[in-house]
Amino acid sequence: MSTDYKRLTRDGLWDNNVVFAQGLALCPTLAVTSTATNGLGMGLATTAVLVVSNLLVSSVRNIVSPAVRIPVYIVLIATLVTLVDMALNAWVHELYKVLGLFIALIVVNCVILGRAESYASKNSLVPSMVDGLMMGLGFTLALVILGGVREVLGSGTLFASASLLLGKAFSFMELTIIPDYKGFLLMILPPGGFMALGFLLAGKRVWDGRKA
Repeated sequence: MSTDYKRLTRDGLWDNNVVFAQGLALCPTLAVTSTATNGLGMGLATTAVLVVSNLLVSSVRNIVSPAVRIPVYIVLIATLVTLVDMALNAWVHELYKVLGLFIALIVVNCVILGRAESYASKNSLVPSMVDGLMMGLGFTLALVILGGVREVLGSGTLFASASLLLGKAFSFMELTIIPDYKGFLLMILPPGGFMALGFLLAGKRVWDGRKA
């Protein structure tokens, strides 16, 4: 049976988006999105773990006994997260100092284990990797949008310190949207994250309702 990659893409990015549709991984979503750059960093790290974990789980799905599959998946995911954590610490240390704690918590991110159990353990390598990639990119998109809204309203900037994540060549992304802006402090604090997420969820529901 052929795989509907278009469906996988649409599910991951929009229809079944990790944050906006499933309501999963809200701890990192709200904790690291005070800026769009932080959201991008967390999203890309999670995407990398998702793709590789789906690949590994799909590879061993016919070998691992169903009775011990969950512990095996968790060990695989924990190993991948440790490697990502060490890589960030080595190459983007300034960003690591902001995201360090939450990178380690990717191990218990329900999205990673959820995709391993619900999709990768039942499908072949390529579809599993595509599913992980699209779910990860959808998660990244949600974090960047939420972080962008909070950053613009809270600081008047967008992608502040992007050069820490992507290198000096990407300093052009660091924009000042509202010059001489005093800032709306609430938006970069935890309550602002809940408020911004609530409005974005409502907006998606209205959009989907109109299209339907």
